[in-house]
Amino acid sequence: MGAYKYVEELWKKKQSDVLRFLLRVRCWEYRQLPGIIRLTGPSRPDKARMLGYKAKQGFVIYRVRVRRGGRKKPVSKGIVYGKPVRQGITQLKPTRNLKSVAEERAGRKLGGLRVLNSYWVNQVHFYCLVNLYRLCTFRLFARIRS
Repeated sequence: MGAYKYVEELWKKKQSDVLRFLLRVRCWEYRQLPGIIRLTGPSRPDKARMLGYKAKQGFVIYRVRVRRGGRKKPVSKGIVYGKPVRQGITQLKPTRNLKSVAEERAGRKLGGLRVLNSYWVNQVHFYCLVNLYRLCTFRLFARIRS
């Protein structure tokens, strides 16, 4: 087996002592950093390469932090009009998953880059962290996918 296969097997067992310690330490570090931050390389190189990332010009990696949990309906003073079935405020669940929310937030902040793919990195009580890699559309090297 190659090195990437060993790393992949390690990430499959998230309850192991090694990975639990690694995730706990990284999670503390990620909480101190901004919500959207550019990285020099992928946190999980095996997963990034599996999803199409290449270490060449034009490919950039960002980590995005998204709040977990339900969403509250934005109504003034808690007054909801209409039928009683539509009167819920607090126990609403978001329709889109956190990965797509992270991709959209990064897309809004980084307009010139295109999202290629993303993967889960870590999560805590109230944050979910997603690595996503983007393609710089201006670079000819990156457009010629070989």
